[in-house]
Amino acid sequence: MLTISQELVDKIVAHARADHPDEACGVIAGRDGVPERFVKMENAERSPTFYRFDSMEQLRVWREMDDRDEEPVVIYHSHTATEAYPSRTDVSYASEPNAHYVLVSTRDEDKTEFRSYRILDGEITEEEVRFLP
Repeated sequence: MLTISQELVDKIVAHARADHPDEACGVIAGRDGVPERFVKMENAERSPTFYRFDSMEQLRVWREMDDRDEEPVVIYHSHTATEAYPSRTDVSYASEPNAHYVLVSTRDEDKTEFRSYRILDGEITEEEVRFLP
C-alpha cells in the first residue's frame, strides 16, 4: 500500500494538469519507503503519449537523493488520453524495484484518476492508496 500526504498528491496532480496535453513526470523522494519530497522533472520527449526523464536531470536528481540519504519512493507520470494504467513501455522502463509507480490520468477535465502500482520483473500489481491529511 502507498501511504501519501494529500499535499504531495495535489502537487503531482497539479503538475499533470499543468503539462497537459503532454505527459508529466517526476519523483517523490523519501526515506524508509515514506514519500516526503516532491521533485518535478521535465519530460524530455514533450509528448502526449510518452515520457522519458532527461538523462542529465535524472543523474542530478538521483545523486541529490544519494547525498540526502533518500530513495525514489514514488515515480509518477501522467496519461493524457487513457486510463491510469501502465503501458508496455512504462513496464519496460520500471527499474526501481522498491518504488511505487503512480499514474495520473488527465483525460477527463472534471475527474482525476490517481492509481499506484508495483512493477517488478514485468509484473504489474495495483495497490491501495491511503491519503493522509
